[in-house]
Amino acid sequence: MQIVVLRIGHRPERDKRITTHVGLVARAFGAKEMLLTGRDPSIEESIGDVAERWGGGFKLRSDVAWRDEARRWKDLGGKLVHLTMYGSNLPSVIDEIRGCDKIMIAVGAEKVPAEMYDLADWNVAVGNQPHSEVAALALFMDRLLEGKELEIDFGEGLKIIPTPRGKTVIDRPARGEQSSEPCSEEKGKET
Repeated sequence: MQIVVLRIGHRPERDKRITTHVGLVARAFGAKEMLLTGRDPSIEESIGDVAERWGGGFKLRSDVAWRDEARRWKDLGGKLVHLTMYGSNLPSVIDEIRGCDKIMIAVGAEKVPAEMYDLADWNVAVGNQPHSEVAALALFMDRLLEGKELEIDFGEGLKIIPTPRGKTVIDRPARGEQSSEPCSEEKGKET
C-alpha cells in the first residue's frame, strides 16, 4: 500500500512542532512521503535529518498546491482520505479504505477549505471531539495497517533494540559499509 500524507495550512510561526510531529508520525507509521502546503526550512531540516539518520527513504515535498496534488493523486487512481472531526466514524469506513492500494491522507492545520470535503473520497472522524491531528493520523494509520506499521524495518540507519531497561541503539550501515557497535547500552544514556 502506498501512503502519502498531505499537510494543509501549515503556519510557520505557529505550527512548527505539530507539523514536524505529523511528518514524524507519517514516516514512523509507514507513509513514504509528506506534502506540505507551505515552506518551512526548519521542518525540512528536521524531517530530512530523521529520514537520513533513521533510514526508510521518507521524503518531504514543500510548497505544494494542495488542490493540484489531491486531483493529480485521484487522476492516477489514488484515494483521498481527509481526517476531520466531522466525517464518518473511523470504525465504519476503515475496512473499505483498507482495500485501496494508494491512499493520500489529508491533515489540516488551520480551517480546511470546504472544497477538501468534496474532493475527499472519505471524510473520516477519529473521534468527534477536539483533538490533535497528530493523534488522529497515528490512530488512523494504526487502524489502516492493523498494527503492522510497528514491525516496519527501515533498513539502514539507527535502530532501537527493545530492552526492558536502558537504551540500546545500533547504527546499521548502508550496503557495502562495515557494521558498527551499539551506540549506547547504558541505562538512561541518551544517544
